[in-house]
Amino acid sequence: MEAFIIEATRSTIGSLLENLAVRIDHAQFKTGFPDWKRNNELPAFNRLYFLTGGEGYVEIDGKRYFPKPGQLFILPAGTRQTTETSEDHPFERYFCHFHAMIGEWSLLHAAGRAFIATPSEPERVRGLFEQLIRHYKAKEPFSPLFMQAALLEMLALCLEGSDGVTYVQAFLRAQERHKLTRVLDYIATHLSESLEIERLAELVHFHPNYFISYFRKHTGLPPIHYIQLKRMEEAKRLLSFTTLSISDIADRVGLELAHFSKKFKAYSGLSPSAYRGATR
Repeated sequence: MEAFIIEATRSTIGSLLENLAVRIDHAQFKTGFPDWKRNNELPAFNRLYFLTGGEGYVEIDGKRYFPKPGQLFILPAGTRQTTETSEDHPFERYFCHFHAMIGEWSLLHAAGRAFIATPSEPERVRGLFEQLIRHYKAKEPFSPLFMQAALLEMLALCLEGSDGVTYVQAFLRAQERHKLTRVLDYIATHLSESLEIERLAELVHFHPNYFISYFRKHTGLPPIHYIQLKRMEEAKRLLSFTTLSISDIADRVGLELAHFSKKFKAYSGLSPSAYRGATR
């Protein structure tokens, strides 16, 4: 078991978060005392707040926090929540209710803590929340895209500013999720080699056919397509930021030169040499 429980690398975390899907149930700006007073609630959705005034506290699974104006914070789904604000100086708050899923996994469910961050550009966060609320009310054709873009940026700011990496690493070490983490780490560190489905399935003791469906369910891609995507992303990075020859880059991503050139052009629309020239 110990061999499976590995420290998720930052690149692996990024690979999984590429597949994060969010859904927004409600968004609003409010001020006042009564709506903030809750006692031992256990919501099935996450709450994201940005405070612009007032004072009070939140309690998550028995731990008390005192967020301040100018801070972003998340109250995760599946946690016991008690909230209180001052009658004389109640919180002014932008907020939304949302769900955040990676495949069938709820990213923040029962996290056991609040995530509190102080963004360096609070007016930008205010603008993002106003965009989110405006499009939540508008229900126009592209409103879901604007809403998701605003929410994802605020989630990134909040998690980055509250040691979210440590939390996500622990999230990925959970009984089922560590299996996928091990596979993603293996792919990332073995791009120069032949990556066979049988070998990847063997890492987590799955039958190859089950492994393919498992991998696709949680990453959104079949493993072969995911491997090709990561090879092309690494090739783009090496073409842009190193002086390695195209032949060496092909070796680094585990492809013969002719095959690499063909795959890269299909992926980017440019030959490797043309892509390198366009990024210099």
